[in-house]
Amino acid sequence: MSVAPYGSWRSPITSDLIATGSIRLGEVSFQNGVVYWLESRPTEEGRYVVMRRKADGTIEDATPPGTNARTMVHEYGGGAYLVAGDTIFFTDWSDQRLYRRDRGDDPWPITPQPEIPYGLRYADARLTPDGRTIVAVRERHDGTHEAVNELVSFAADGSGSARVIAAGRDFYSFPRVSPDGSQIAWTEWDHPNMPWDDVYLMLADLAPDGSVANPRHIAGGPGESIFQPEWSPEGVLHFVSDRTGWWNIYRLDGDTITPVAPLEAEFGTTQWVFGMSQYTFVGGGRIACAYTQHGEERLGVIEPGSGVVTPLDTPFNTFAYLAGDGSGRLALLAGGATLPMSVVLMDVRSGAYETLRRSGDDAIDPAYISVAQAIEFPTANGLTAHAFYYPPVNPEFSGPQGELPPLIVASHGGPTGATTPELDLSTQFWTSRGFAVVDVNYGGSSGYGREYRNRLRGNWGIVDIEDCVNAAKYLAGQGLVDGSRLAIHGGSAGGYTTLAALTFTDVFSAGASYYGISDLETMTTDTHKFESRYLDGLVGPYPEAIETYKARSPINHTDRLSCPMIIFQGLEDKVVPPSQAEVMVEALKAKGLPYAYLPYEGEQHGFRKAENIKRSLDAELYFYGWVFNFTPADEIEPVEIVH
Repeated sequence: MSVAPYGSWRSPITSDLIATGSIRLGEVSFQNGVVYWLESRPTEEGRYVVMRRKADGTIEDATPPGTNARTMVHEYGGGAYLVAGDTIFFTDWSDQRLYRRDRGDDPWPITPQPEIPYGLRYADARLTPDGRTIVAVRERHDGTHEAVNELVSFAADGSGSARVIAAGRDFYSFPRVSPDGSQIAWTEWDHPNMPWDDVYLMLADLAPDGSVANPRHIAGGPGESIFQPEWSPEGVLHFVSDRTGWWNIYRLDGDTITPVAPLEAEFGTTQWVFGMSQYTFVGGGRIACAYTQHGEERLGVIEPGSGVVTPLDTPFNTFAYLAGDGSGRLALLAGGATLPMSVVLMDVRSGAYETLRRSGDDAIDPAYISVAQAIEFPTANGLTAHAFYYPPVNPEFSGPQGELPPLIVASHGGPTGATTPELDLSTQFWTSRGFAVVDVNYGGSSGYGREYRNRLRGNWGIVDIEDCVNAAKYLAGQGLVDGSRLAIHGGSAGGYTTLAALTFTDVFSAGASYYGISDLETMTTDTHKFESRYLDGLVGPYPEAIETYKARSPINHTDRLSCPMIIFQGLEDKVVPPSQAEVMVEALKAKGLPYAYLPYEGEQHGFRKAENIKRSLDAELYFYGWVFNFTPADEIEPVEIVH
């Protein structure tokens, strides 16, 4: 074993491997023994392809070359495709129209060409049992006013025009048609709420022509969030509600709402995208479900009438997009401490499983893998916060005697989201080079109940910073990391926490902001509809709380900045516009602080092109090497650091 400075270790987990050898997986569906999923390919500029694994084991593209199954609704998208027998419906990125592809045929649009580009967008489509009608979320843009969201129905063969079946609310999601086609359920909510705040569950009668009647409020409202309404094969409506403070599964028995398996655990999650699924029906009245308890994700089965969840013994610790076809089998995304997120087909009776597709197909020697350690640590106001700690691991290297590793504090996006402990090569990139990483689920994160989630209400820019700072101090106090070499990085809302922590505290020696927010005020006017009132709950109503917005915006307090920073930004980002990065760069330049700025043409919110993913990892490593005075083992194109 060689002795080398932390950060300079040579690693097989390279930026090339991460950029070109990894794909994004999502949106699993399962019917008649055929598993479908969505994958994004960095080597094809992030193009999204619907994949199909047939019953005979053959895997193939289900959407043809040149198509890109991705929707812009809410900007974050999701719910981009629908499968019905041999037919696939999907929204194409190029024009946001919904397309139909019958087996062997070329896709053809079944929604009209909008008057302005991307003016009509579709997501979360569902087909009626007779195959004649599609219901979907539609988002209308006219280029001058705020987008209009609504539920529409239209002919699955593209004939006729769309019928608006629910309108007047700011947002709609989860349109779900009953097995006999006679009813439809959905969720709806208004500004300033987000879908994890106050959400209404609606139920209406659905006619054969796609019209609805007798809409009525079933559950949800002030103080209650509803997630994933779903019909059982027997026609019983189920849904997830946090009415007890925990997202649990309920069913509608006539006019009575009955808990399926009461537990202080989260069976739902924050709905940032459409098409999410945390539970599914797997036959015989059984429900397979993913849930988080004590910060740990688990997979379980609820037997009919049992009222309890029986955990399944699997090697995975992260689960998403559960889909059943009624045969006792379950298709889903799953990842583990040493297993990348994968499309998995599992027998819920025996627990036996088969991996159909991995997000990274290059096997990594487990000796290079740092396994997450769940930690709780003291934070402000006598409270406890949560994180996953990854120590540096590399079988070929150790640090100099008496030296402790530098620490990167990772601040997740959202901010009402959560980090999970499955194998992520972007984390292992750092730990295998000699960095320690702590991925913080600061107060406001999901997975720990509504009370924990509500810690951030009115406190964004306070609680998240305190928890990130206290995670770093805790690890330094335990003698695990070098308290004088602390860095922080994050993207989007995590980028804001990064910028704010570097501005309002003196704990960190360096930071990396990926498309982070520097001016909270502009996020009330210069962002997309979905999040345009998000800060009402996180900071305060605008403009009444304008002084709070100013006080918590890093751009207004650059006089307090005292350490180097690297900033990454997509130039087509509609969620956090480039202006947010540019004003911070100008402030750093004016103050004479060392900085680097990497803007990317053609990138939106989150980088999808292989060359930009690679460049970002390499540049951040190069930057830390400059700040912490080590030379990376990797051959890296130099980064211009202005100082």
